[in-house]
Amino acid sequence: MIDARRTARITGLAYLGLAVSGLFTFLFIHAQLYAPDDAARTAANLVAHQGLARLGIVADVTVVLTQAATAVWFWRLFRPVHPLAAASIAAFGLVNCALILVATMFSATALKVALRADAASGGNALLLYDLNTAAINLAGLFFGLWLVPMGWLVGRSGYMPRPLGWILVGGGIGYVLSVPVAALLPAAPGVAYALTTPATIGELWMVGYLLARGVSARAAAAGRPAPSHEVALT
Repeated sequence: MIDARRTARITGLAYLGLAVSGLFTFLFIHAQLYAPDDAARTAANLVAHQGLARLGIVADVTVVLTQAATAVWFWRLFRPVHPLAAASIAAFGLVNCALILVATMFSATALKVALRADAASGGNALLLYDLNTAAINLAGLFFGLWLVPMGWLVGRSGYMPRPLGWILVGGGIGYVLSVPVAALLPAAPGVAYALTTPATIGELWMVGYLLARGVSARAAAAGRPAPSHEVALT
């Protein structure tokens, strides 16, 4: 179980890197550069804030790398509990990485196009950022899918509190539902955001638990995963 605790803390560090880089790029940089339905403003933002745009590319690559690392370490942590479910976390996480990488390709190209400053730059830069946004939105589908087996394994393994597993499963389902909801209700983005709120709560709890405790104290003392009912409040 010492190895499981070490693995859990490494997983937590990788997950923390994913959370920080993801929030930074999606909530701060993207909002500063992308002006939906305004080609001239999007191009002007990219030209005026080249450094921020390049930092955004680096942040996106960091998201890809940290999520890949998190996916692999979650697989290692949960593989003794259920190999197939652990592999599904890794698989869905890596697909999400691929979609974020595609989104990064679009945003990096948008910067190059905007810097040309020709007649077509504005429209092309906006189109590329629209594609960036579409790729990120679709990535949410697989981000939700990776939370579902993660939550199930939390409950099955006894490594973490069982309520955390419920929240992660609910958050994962909410993320999956948010993708079609955003497509069907584009004028009501708050509905899609509300569906992802449980996932945010569960992820913050998961990161904190992995870093602070690694795995359940009872599981560590027993040298094996504890039954889920024993760690419901651990």
